[in-house]
Amino acid sequence: MTSTARIIPATRRKGFLYWARDTGWRHLIGLVMLVFAAFPLLYVLSASLNPSGTLVGSNDLFRTIDFGNYVRLFQLPQQPFAAWFLNTMIIGSVAALGTVFLGALAAYAFSRMRFTGRRVGLLTLLLVQMFPQLLGVVAIFLLLTGIGEIFPAIGIGTQTGLILVYLGGALGVNTYLMYGFFNTVPVSIDEAAKIDGASHARIFFTIILRLVAPILAVVGLLSFIGSTSEFVIASIVLTDPQTQTLAVGLYQFVSQETSRNWTIFSAGAVLAALPVVALFLYLQKYIIGGLTAGAVK
Repeated sequence: MTSTARIIPATRRKGFLYWARDTGWRHLIGLVMLVFAAFPLLYVLSASLNPSGTLVGSNDLFRTIDFGNYVRLFQLPQQPFAAWFLNTMIIGSVAALGTVFLGALAAYAFSRMRFTGRRVGLLTLLLVQMFPQLLGVVAIFLLLTGIGEIFPAIGIGTQTGLILVYLGGALGVNTYLMYGFFNTVPVSIDEAAKIDGASHARIFFTIILRLVAPILAVVGLLSFIGSTSEFVIASIVLTDPQTQTLAVGLYQFVSQETSRNWTIFSAGAVLAALPVVALFLYLQKYIIGGLTAGAVK
């Protein structure tokens, strides 16, 4: 009786060249992209801590650390930064909540109800988004001017009018985005609720909204970022310095050709980014699921 020995081939140790060719280049590309994305942020943060007033002395990152720019930012009499910050938070929050609510209502109607013009309405929403809001700036100005003569509370120069413009501009793309996510929710849940006597309103507010929370968080975050950073329409609609947003107000620091307020502008930009970063970190658990699941019908 002969016994056979199992021969285990000797494994060759993989060298550095093999690792670099297989996975190392990915780490290198990731490192380059990290430096490319982080350097502007570090440069602005370093400039906000530089008391020189210009960007020339900010080439050496964090050579000087001084928080005087943040103090002077709130002491300038003609530039009410605190009012701009509060206006931006109010406009961004109201626009985000309104966009989420109206978009969810429209997406639920397109996803669950069958009515005449449903397909045409979805196609129209998609086609309208091909044209940027910049093309309608003149029309928006004339429209708000005419409305202000009848209803001054929502006319030109009012924050309410600006919020309504933001709601109308973001409704189409957000509705289409939510529509894809609503289709992933099984219709059998609605049918079971209807058997128990639930109406469309009760199904929407008590069942559907809880199941589509990821896409609501994503749409709210994107709407908040877009509303707080928008400049062109806000600069036209808001004419009073006390009602302006941060994007419009901070431009005054660097609008002059010989301005020496770049470091103060950098300090304001850092403070303006904090609410967005905080909201992003709070909603990050919903972001990946909300952006991917809506693409699968």
